[in-house]
Order: sequence, then structure tokens, then C-alpha cells
Amino acid sequence: MFRKLMAGEFGQVRAEMIARDHVLSSLGGRTADDALEAGTGAKEVWIAVCEAFDVPGNRR
Repeated sequence: MFRKLMAGEFGQVRAEMIARDHVLSSLGGRTADDALEAGTGAKEVWIAVCEAFDVPGNRR
């Protein structure tokens, strides 16, 4: 579901780039992919991405 939400919000290519490359301080200085691999819940990662990219609340 996380990947689907990311692609829906950012487009497939940009979503993959963000998940792989964008370091989020709210996730302990990890990327979304790193956080997911470390066991952080997808919902927590999605919220962190939304906050970092100012995704409106109705699309979170």
C-alpha cells in the first residue's frame, strides 16, 4: 500500500527516487526505504513523507 500511495501522490518515478534518496530527519536520518527495511511501520513512514513534502491532510 505504501508504494501505491507514493506513486499516486508523486508519480512512479519520483516516488521511487524519494523513497530511495530523500533522507528524513523524522525517521532518524534515514530514507523511507531504509526505515521500512529497519522495521518502521509503513503508516509512520508515509506520514513522515507527507509532512516533509507538505502533502495536504485530505490526501494522507
